[in-house]
Amino acid sequence: MTGRYDTPGDPGFLSMGALVARVRASADANHGRFLLGIAGPPGAGKTTLALALRDALNEAETLATGVRRPIAEIAPMDGYHLTNAMLRTKGTLARKGEPDTFDTAAYLDSLLRLRTTSLGNPVPWPTFDRAVDDPIPAGVVFARQRIVITEGNYLLLDDFAGKKWSSVRGLLSQAWYLDAAREAIEERLFHRHVRGGRTPEAALAKVRQSDLRNAQLIAATRHHADLILRGCQGGYQLVGGADAR
Repeated sequence: MTGRYDTPGDPGFLSMGALVARVRASADANHGRFLLGIAGPPGAGKTTLALALRDALNEAETLATGVRRPIAEIAPMDGYHLTNAMLRTKGTLARKGEPDTFDTAAYLDSLLRLRTTSLGNPVPWPTFDRAVDDPIPAGVVFARQRIVITEGNYLLLDDFAGKKWSSVRGLLSQAWYLDAAREAIEERLFHRHVRGGRTPEAALAKVRQSDLRNAQLIAATRHHADLILRGCQGGYQLVGGADAR
């Protein structure tokens, strides 16, 4: 995708190295753990960004110290999906992935534990296994990592259907919003659902009846972000945010 600032040398272009430098500088100035939230619509590439950023942060630390000592890890919001069994009982399985199908209270509690627990003391965090379509308890355990990357759709959302999503932003040290074109989101999600076992017809229905509706809801939260990014060739395009400089 092209745009005003989408190639190396343009003032709004951010390479992975530039993003790493931003996070390291902010984490160094932060007391305790640094919690970076990456929000955005489904299919925007949040997980891809989070994985690349984690690996690059850990590699930069190794190069700087000569010691392989991971300082960053991912705490996925998807680990707090309500289980399929719970959603089936509630009659909301068909809407899985919408804001009220997560255990928001448990997510908030775990974010608070990450902020307040001293480095070295374990904090378990659930992950999400797409193969079984359910959370995995304690899929990752935080100990010495001083940088936490939590990514998910609703990190910047206001309260929704009794869920206290608005409390998430206050627990984050910094928040980014990753944007993407509607056409790209639709295509990525369609293929994701087909890989997950849905028929093409069911996948398309899920995208158009649920995912894209969620994307519109999430897009309205971008003004809460410190940085608004969009993926481009070789890196990311800075398109806005409170800290866009």
